[in-house]
Amino acid sequence: MARIDCHCKKCGNGNSLEFLSSVNVETSPELKEKVLDGSLFTWSCPHCGNLNLVTSPFLYHDPENHLMILLTEASVKAEGLPDGYTGRIVRSVGDLIEKIKIFDSGLDDVVIEMCKLITLQEIGKDVPLKFFRMDGADSELSFAYPEKNSETGEPVMQMIAVGFNVYEDCSGIIARNPVIKESVSSGLAEVDSDWLSGFFA
Repeated sequence: MARIDCHCKKCGNGNSLEFLSSVNVETSPELKEKVLDGSLFTWSCPHCGNLNLVTSPFLYHDPENHLMILLTEASVKAEGLPDGYTGRIVRSVGDLIEKIKIFDSGLDDVVIEMCKLITLQEIGKDVPLKFFRMDGADSELSFAYPEKNSETGEPVMQMIAVGFNVYEDCSGIIARNPVIKESVSSGLAEVDSDWLSGFFA
């Protein structure tokens, strides 16, 4: 637990609060739900009541899945992870939650990014897709994306589902392009749509 200084996005007033800069979900499993629902990263301004997100770096460690995910806005190069570990860098709490869901589902995040790329081409939209879940007897993959309401202009979350065969096809594409996986095989890597698009530009 560390004490950090934060400023409210609404009123600008400063506040000092206690924040867990890292979580090991094996030794503290009760904290995983707070990571997944985002509550670990929110604080209410004592001056105006506005709900804010903590922007300090945070490390998520899942020893069972040999996974480390670093949430940070800084440029980071990290080597020397334990043998067999997957290391990822994410830039937002939403990205962190998505990564955890992907790995908890036993999926490969590189392949999931390929699924997003293919799915966006199929539906003809330029929107940020987020993996939501894998369910059903056929292991259907569900993705969420924001779309503006035609009447209010407010973003509304939409869902799109694809069959597991899409994941298998995308896994084959990645396998035929080994340089993609090799580029994220060690240390902490940022695996997102921009990164993957660079291989197919």
